[in-house]
Amino acid sequence: MAEVKKIATRDSYGAALVELADAGHDDLVVFDADLSASTKTAVFAKAYPARFFNCGIAEGNMMGVAAGMSTFGYVPFVSSFAMFAAGRAWEQVRNSIGYPHLNVKIAATHGGLSVGEDGASHQCCEDFALMRVIPGMTVICPADDVEAKAAVKAAYSHNGPVYLRLSRLATPVFHDPEKYHFEIGKGETLTDGFDIAVISTGLMTSEALKAALQLKKQGTLSVRVINMPCIKPLDEELVLRAARECKKIVTVEEHSIIGGLGEAVCSLLAEKCPTPVRRIGVKDAYGHSGPAWDVLREYGLTAEAIADEIQDFAKEE
Repeated sequence: MAEVKKIATRDSYGAALVELADAGHDDLVVFDADLSASTKTAVFAKAYPARFFNCGIAEGNMMGVAAGMSTFGYVPFVSSFAMFAAGRAWEQVRNSIGYPHLNVKIAATHGGLSVGEDGASHQCCEDFALMRVIPGMTVICPADDVEAKAAVKAAYSHNGPVYLRLSRLATPVFHDPEKYHFEIGKGETLTDGFDIAVISTGLMTSEALKAALQLKKQGTLSVRVINMPCIKPLDEELVLRAARECKKIVTVEEHSIIGGLGEAVCSLLAEKCPTPVRRIGVKDAYGHSGPAWDVLREYGLTAEAIADEIQDFAKEE
């Protein structure tokens, strides 16, 4: 069996920016906070140097400059690590981009525990919560290379602020670029099943798929896997259908279980279809420094751990 291709979605981001510019979108401009080699905007800087702006280690200022550029009809993509784009610059994002509802796209790489060796100070597991709470902000976390490129292009076409979380870690590419269509506010059912539904986002989707396959091989559970790249707006119809047909929901995210995908799903279900939910994610804790997969394993965010959680939850009355 051929090995599955793995690509980090931060690489997909850099490639998509160049593709957009090559397609004639002259209003696209890119900002970075002295991290272009890591955020992968360096490829855009090389191809279109006049439309690339390095703002230095001044993320708040970068957000303000991008906000100003957007009022002149440009579509700015601002790039930094999630900890700095969502955390350090939150006030500027809230007041200078969110409040006036400006057309700025915030592309945050190095989100979640899979930043690995950079440790707790850089493992941002709070960004979904910080961005979800800003009125009018769209929040997207793509699962693979194909979805990431499509999400970047959809963000460009969308009128309004968008937060894109991208990964440092290379993840399996499971979408077919010839068939996949991305739409803001929509998820997709990857495997059908009726015993339990697993709703995942970002790099956790490939782990959820592995967990479902493992359980299927064991003949224990029929698991429906739903990929939810849009945390806000959430695909409410898809979630409610899964709740009614599967009776139990598991959410999986490389983020705190407070304020992220799991909480968005729980809030919806509490109001419209009360359903038992098990949230898999970071449980009110900071990360640790170490190789990415070792850290993910420690926090129960691997296919094996997810499968165990699903089985445990399925047995509960």
